[in-house]
Amino acid sequence: MTATAESALTRTYPSLRAAWIPMAALCLAFFVEMVDNTLLTIALPTIGRDLGSGTTALQWVTSAYSLTFGGLLLTAGSIADRFGRRRVLLVGLAAFGLISLAVLMVSSTGGLIALRAALGVAAAAMAPITNSLVFRLFSDTALRMRAMTVMIVVGMSGFILGPVLGGTALAHVGWEWLLLVNAPVALIAWIGVRIGVQPDHGADLTEDRLDLPGAVLSIATIGLGCYTLTAGIEYGWGSGATLGSAAGAVIALALFVWHERRAAQPMLDLRVFRDGTVRGAAIAQIATSIAMAGVMFGLILHFQYAYGWSPMKAGLANLPLIVTMILGTPISEQLIKRFGHRVACLIGAVFLGGSMAGLAWGVDHGYLAIAVFMVTLTIGLRTVMTIGAVALIGAMPEKRTSMGAALNDTAQEIGTSVGTAVIGTLIAALVTTSLPAGTWSSELVASFFRGERIAYAILAVVVGVIALWGASTLTDSREADEHP
Repeated sequence: MTATAESALTRTYPSLRAAWIPMAALCLAFFVEMVDNTLLTIALPTIGRDLGSGTTALQWVTSAYSLTFGGLLLTAGSIADRFGRRRVLLVGLAAFGLISLAVLMVSSTGGLIALRAALGVAAAAMAPITNSLVFRLFSDTALRMRAMTVMIVVGMSGFILGPVLGGTALAHVGWEWLLLVNAPVALIAWIGVRIGVQPDHGADLTEDRLDLPGAVLSIATIGLGCYTLTAGIEYGWGSGATLGSAAGAVIALALFVWHERRAAQPMLDLRVFRDGTVRGAAIAQIATSIAMAGVMFGLILHFQYAYGWSPMKAGLANLPLIVTMILGTPISEQLIKRFGHRVACLIGAVFLGGSMAGLAWGVDHGYLAIAVFMVTLTIGLRTVMTIGAVALIGAMPEKRTSMGAALNDTAQEIGTSVGTAVIGTLIAALVTTSLPAGTWSSELVASFFRGERIAYAILAVVVGVIALWGASTLTDSREADEHP
């Protein structure tokens, strides 16, 4: 079979430039779902004044999105592998755009929370599929690695730029526009996917029936697990809400494992975790998100409160993360080519843990010291995240690539929840449970810096151990394809 005939049969592209339409559409879809994680954070005070919301209600404006998003990722991946990745993505994009328009009818905090929860459902139908489809656009392993790198840069840029874009927009328009803009963006992405991504062939999809009990139990496990971390910060770790949701998560997880082992056609075949690549990549991804969330949460407080910077200036202070995400590609690629996945990921893990320890030292040594360790942290993130995503998706069966992407995203969502909970709890315990408005006193700034040092030092150990554990089970492959 000729290369042209093989490319036509597998519907792959010979270069990133040749795939610019589907790549742009998939990156745009991924960007909008990631930016929505943080976009409204900067607008919460304005929303509170307009809708008469209390602090707890405002927390749910952001939590509702992450809870439904994280809880439905595995289910969405399973549905996509059964009914078609392109089809599910198109439905998700259409729903995301239409739901965003509904903000025009929101007149209460409860209505906004419901809308954000619905957006999380639509985003869950998009996230694992965008990564899965990008992986399948190319048959060449180097192109797959490069394409996944582009997706990671776009996604993390969206996550970091959310507060910057939100703060800039609020200077000119109402907060509703932060959601309304999703509609035209989703429409453009929908057109790009419709034109540039070919429909799945039946041979690419699984014929397994949907495992509805498994889906319900996975949603309950992840949803209650994420809520436990949110409730711990909000109500205290010994509260009834926290302990009750934690117990529910453990019970749901036990039932999920019991059901999946007995089911003839399980949603998630737990035997995939016997593969060190799948297991290690998922563990390593948890570490990257703990680091990313911990740093983002801590530095937002650091720049805006301790330094007294404006939201826009605080957002621009995160530029070392974005610039290194983009310019750090050669470093990650050279590490992988020279040492292979396992050793390169171990090096990335050392960068992660070492950078967190460096931040623990740098928080009271000025912005330049912080920026240096933001750069080294991002090198570690880029290396571990790229290897983890490509290795995990590549190690899954061909008909389960969306489930592989869903596992990758679920691991990152768990890590994000853990990282935010850890640093939020530590700062609350070591500094203050309420952050005063206006200029901070020198005593409070000093206390905050001390709390940050301890928090980042603890996170350095947590992130380093988890990342090294995950990296140690990968293969020595120097390619992006981890199939045995």
